[in-house]
Amino acid sequence: MNIGELAKNSGVNSKMIRHYESIKLIPKAQRNSSGYRVYGDKDVHTLSFVRRARSLGFPLEEIKLLLGLWKNKKRTSSKVKELAQKHIDELQNKIDDLQSMRDSLDHLVKNCHGDDRPDCPIIESLSK
Repeated sequence: MNIGELAKNSGVNSKMIRHYESIKLIPKAQRNSSGYRVYGDKDVHTLSFVRRARSLGFPLEEIKLLLGLWKNKKRTSSKVKELAQKHIDELQNKIDDLQSMRDSLDHLVKNCHGDDRPDCPIIESLSK
């Protein structure tokens, strides 16, 4: 199949497929005699794997590791679990940071009169 068909079948657009090839996340495609990329079902499965991992927020470096583990039939599930747990911990840290930002802004908004006066705790807090 060509790159357009691969994009359709995998749910990953052509531009990202080329990008993933350029950063060696996925192997470079075989080329036909005319120089066009040629892909197979294995490529669809690989890109679908990458798409699902990206949808869970895994960074590209961790996806490389996950792809390696996926392809290694002698892998241990403990290594996969370790990567997933590390990602969960990172996500929780981001959630905690976002919640803290939200709480701070919520407090500032509740203490702002929102009227015609120039004094504003939001501006005062940002200027500190």
